[in-house]
Amino acid sequence: MTGFILALQFLTRLPTPRVKADADAFAGSMRWFPAAGLIVGLIVAGAAWMGALIDPWTGALAALVAWVAVTGALHLDGLSDLADATGAAHKHRDRLLAVMADPHVGSFGVVAIVLQLIAKAVLLQGLIAATAFPALILIPFAARIGPLVWARWLPPLHDGLGARFASVTLTRDIFGWAAVLATTALITPAILIAPLLIGGWWLWLRRLGGVSGDCHGAGIELVETGLLAALLVASRF
Repeated sequence: MTGFILALQFLTRLPTPRVKADADAFAGSMRWFPAAGLIVGLIVAGAAWMGALIDPWTGALAALVAWVAVTGALHLDGLSDLADATGAAHKHRDRLLAVMADPHVGSFGVVAIVLQLIAKAVLLQGLIAATAFPALILIPFAARIGPLVWARWLPPLHDGLGARFASVTLTRDIFGWAAVLATTALITPAILIAPLLIGGWWLWLRRLGGVSGDCHGAGIELVETGLLAALLVASRF
């Protein structure tokens, strides 16, 4: 239970009980990231349903605001940092790491955030119009299986959060959550596109040379958007 609370504290802005934990316990909370994703999904779906009582666009706006608020824009920050870093790196690893560590947001980062929010809003509207509320619960859960995969099978780009996660990620945790994901396919079959999206991001990170905290955040955002798109397409058939 401590690991789950730590995962909620790290991935969300929800009020949680105070717990004591060292660095190893904090890193070990990664195995609970998908469970924290279910909480995020419930909040997003609830906001979408309430907003949809007015119309689908209002539901999409309510869901997007809830999504950003409950996560504290944590993963959007990672997407922004990685966009700035890859845009300025010009194939030089040291330059990439330096830009990624810079707290300022550049033009690449701004564009990435704007496009991500627009994409999510449009795709959310389509899913809400199709009354696919269970899918909205599952998307944040499925996307947060990704960090377990990336941390387990990619080297860290530098010493830091990503490196701590790599040391505690277990294959059995990944397969356990994969089994849960397979079960949720009974409700939303298209959710099984998640392993392909997670694997695609793994391939891109492999070319980059490894993974960091920003890479995890960016990957979660992109997998979520990919799942929104896939489930929207599936809802039309």
